[in-house]
Amino acid sequence: MEISYASPSASSLASSNSALSSMPSSTRPVKVIPLQHPSTTSSSPAGGYSAGVLVKKWTGKVKQMTWINWMELLLPCSRWIRTYKWREYLQSDLLSGITIGIMLVPQAMSYAKLAGLQPIYGLYSGFLPLFVYAFFGSSRQLAVGPVALVSLLVSNVLGGIVNSSEELYTELAILLALMVGVLECVMGLLRLGWLIRFISHSVISGFTTASAIVIGLSQVKYFLGYDVSRSSKIVPLIESIIAGADGFLWAPFIMGSAILAVLQIMKQLGKTRKHLRFLRVAGPLTAVVMGTTLAKVLNLPSISLVGDIPQGLPKFSVPKSFEHVKSLIPTAFLITGVAILESVGIAKALAAKNGYELDSNQELFGLGVSNVVGSFFSAYPTTGSFSRSAVNHESGAKTSLSQIVTGIVMGGALLFLTPLFEHIPQCALAAIVISAVITLVDYDEAIFLWRINKKDFLLWVITAITTLFLGIEIGVLIGVGVSLAFVIHESANPHMAVLGRLPGTTVYRNIQQYPEAYTYNGIVIVRIDAPIYFANTSYISDRLREYEVEVDRSTGRGPDVERVYFVVIEMARKLIHPYTLFVFMLLMVMLGEESRFSTMV
Repeated sequence: MEISYASPSASSLASSNSALSSMPSSTRPVKVIPLQHPSTTSSSPAGGYSAGVLVKKWTGKVKQMTWINWMELLLPCSRWIRTYKWREYLQSDLLSGITIGIMLVPQAMSYAKLAGLQPIYGLYSGFLPLFVYAFFGSSRQLAVGPVALVSLLVSNVLGGIVNSSEELYTELAILLALMVGVLECVMGLLRLGWLIRFISHSVISGFTTASAIVIGLSQVKYFLGYDVSRSSKIVPLIESIIAGADGFLWAPFIMGSAILAVLQIMKQLGKTRKHLRFLRVAGPLTAVVMGTTLAKVLNLPSISLVGDIPQGLPKFSVPKSFEHVKSLIPTAFLITGVAILESVGIAKALAAKNGYELDSNQELFGLGVSNVVGSFFSAYPTTGSFSRSAVNHESGAKTSLSQIVTGIVMGGALLFLTPLFEHIPQCALAAIVISAVITLVDYDEAIFLWRINKKDFLLWVITAITTLFLGIEIGVLIGVGVSLAFVIHESANPHMAVLGRLPGTTVYRNIQQYPEAYTYNGIVIVRIDAPIYFANTSYISDRLREYEVEVDRSTGRGPDVERVYFVVIEMARKLIHPYTLFVFMLLMVMLGEESRFSTMV
């Protein structure tokens, strides 16, 4: 049904009808469709589903679930156990599990030292959490355990509370694992993983780059042979390194540099040559063997060793020092955020490469359960590792059985090999950490952002600089704050495109992207590329007013007119609340009265 519509400014257009009458008579009539407002008595509100509808929908899904669905929900490992192909998968899983175990043993001790803990707690953190994650995690290739970034966060927050040599320091690290695990479980059960989507990848890249530099500088003390003040800021670290230069020792510097050079060469050869891929995996183990051999042969007093490491599996113990929970809450949230971004990000990528679906919230729950259980067996916070997960995938891991094999390797090391670890030089563990974090310095991402998107590059620079000079917590807060400010700015200032008709078709496209598209003089067709709500109605109305002044005749057709008579707003598939639409239409009516516009939707 065709109906006529005239805004209150229609009377002001009467004098201009003569100009419009010269338009070709073959022009198709404009059909104006009246807006159908939802009834106020509807059982479902216009903004979405009612609580009753959601509950009914949820209960319907629950009733349809079979015992297999319940098993997959409670134990995600049942998905791959039921379809496990023993002849095809077993050898690959065993090989990849042993490979990651060999890689994890020295890394776990190194990351524990980075966290300010004794090496044994790194081995504990790389033991039981792996078994728990294998049953409750949904990723089949993600390698869980201690990581450098989380270890730095633990060291940074606990170092400001208590000295690392005190027993309370270890108790707080274990308590932090419990807090992180509970938080991850709650977020997974409430399906709140989507909150991290508001943190830009530029923020994460800038943060990890700055953190990698801080981690590297914090490990230099094992190369130099003297203590360096513990700090997450680059200036105090550099000042401490310069101030203690008188205590420099050549022996640990030469040994550490040689081991680091060997690690980097092995890593590069493993990446560039397929037949030498095993060198990348064997790097940390080679560093430990090389360092231990040199320390035994040379027997230099200036080279500090790891020292005594307890033998045996971790014992059950309840986390202590709950009176410090309040001071650990910000770090627990920060570690949880890093866990989501690191672990879930790489888990999704690996799931896509291996052809199975990944539930982000289930993944978060699995990480949480592994941290909770680990905290009762002397583990500090763990999450998924980029480097080990990549090696796990390249080694051919098919299922989480590889994680179980890695856990068995870690258990064997705890039972039988800890006496051998006593003679590992500290500089060898430091070289393993520095070699691992070098890959986190993501300058290629900064160059890419500079070429593609200057705004994201600015966000990267702001996050990196503030993290380096103001500390990890402040750097993350500023980076996330600026990222959210960009999101709000884009939402409040949406992109608006003037549409033109493609020759020979009835298709309308953005005239900036399709220069061949033509417009009609006196008529502007506008597409608003965002949902309309209260925060952007003012911006949209201001932009619409500009179209009366800025008349583009370069691609126009039809009679030559002096101003715009009609603004057509294309609003197909736009999410808009009816009350917001009412306010927006009111603004358009006012616009028509002031500027003699006719607005058609």
